Amino acid sequence: MTDLTRIGTAAKTAHRCLAALDGGQKNALLTAVAGAVRQGCEQIVAANRQDMQRAAAGGMSESMLDRLKLDESRVAAMADAVLQVAGLDDPIGRVEDGRTLENGLKMTRVRVPMGVIGIIYEARPNVTLDAAALCLKTSNCVILKGGKEALDSNRAIVACVRGAIEQMGLDPNMVTLIEDTSREVTTQFMKLNGYLDLLIPRGGAGLIRAVVQNATVPVIETGTGNCHIYVEKSADIDMAVRIAQNAKVSRPSVCNAAESFLVDRQVAAEFLPRVAAAMEDPYVQIVGCKETCAILGKRAEPATEQDYDTEFLDYKVSVKVVSGIEEAMEHIARYSTGHSECIVTRDLKAAETFTAGIDAAAVYVNASTRFTDGGVFGMGAEIGISTQKLHARGPMGLWEMTSYKYIVMGDGQIR
Repeated sequence: MTDLTRIGTAAKTAHRCLAALDGGQKNALLTAVAGAVRQGCEQIVAANRQDMQRAAAGGMSESMLDRLKLDESRVAAMADAVLQVAGLDDPIGRVEDGRTLENGLKMTRVRVPMGVIGIIYEARPNVTLDAAALCLKTSNCVILKGGKEALDSNRAIVACVRGAIEQMGLDPNMVTLIEDTSREVTTQFMKLNGYLDLLIPRGGAGLIRAVVQNATVPVIETGTGNCHIYVEKSADIDMAVRIAQNAKVSRPSVCNAAESFLVDRQVAAEFLPRVAAAMEDPYVQIVGCKETCAILGKRAEPATEQDYDTEFLDYKVSVKVVSGIEEAMEHIARYSTGHSECIVTRDLKAAETFTAGIDAAAVYVNASTRFTDGGVFGMGAEIGISTQKLHARGPMGLWEMTSYKYIVMGDGQIR
């Protein structure tokens, strides 16, 4: 047996133990996990400090370092998120439909776990605990494959989780971390048929593309967010500037941050100088079309085709002046990753046209794209944002981590 096969076998065995727990037992387990993380806060922060030092020495950007960083307040927030998950309704065992067929068979559709879920992600140690909590709540075992940048942090977090599981007298292989971060092992993990029921990649475009192209197990595509803010000609400019600033700079390293501003030509001369001023602290690099550069002068640099197609995850934004809503929607259709898109407008018809015509998991009218988040949407912690249409779309909370089966009761019927 290879190491991955052993891990997969152990997870399959542990799933039988996890599937036997009722909702109260799972909530007690999550409460114990949250407590163990709080108690292990000092060790987690110390481990994260080692990751941060290596990442900084390796030239990681400031925005990405922010994603990697854990301190006492962030660890406490992670533990709180676990308790929030414990407080949510358990979807497992929920009867969603039931009827009696003409032949007397009684059929019900019941919500069930996926089984064993694999998560591949990058320098986001908070994902480690979020994934563990969501999977335990939904009776799924999880095999975690984090990036090398967060290895020490992930080890410390998983040690707390597995310790709590063992203290409850349960199989710790409900949650497993693959510590080998090599590409070879990552590729093998994507092909762990017979052990993984679902694989979820969470990270940048390169990671998502690699998983989609190489995996032989079922995959849900998540995360990549080339999100747009379209300032329509009737927009309240004060509102538009506030929304654009929040969507771009409040946390540029996350997938729901805006990467591109589209501006109606009729308001470009008013909006662009004001939004450029709002992008001074912190300083945001602006790249744009010829009209953008003409209005902003030296404050903007010419944009390339690649700029419009890029999720920067940094203090950089692409800008394009458009002739109206149709051109804006065409641009979004060409470059959007289907994550979150926004229109700022006072025109109800424009809002209706935009929401009907834009194909994305979340479409906003007069609100920042930064709201696309499982916690904000009332789902508790999320496993990621699905940008596909099967089997889930948008923030993936508890319900999106499950499937269903039909239970059919008879009294001797044959066909």
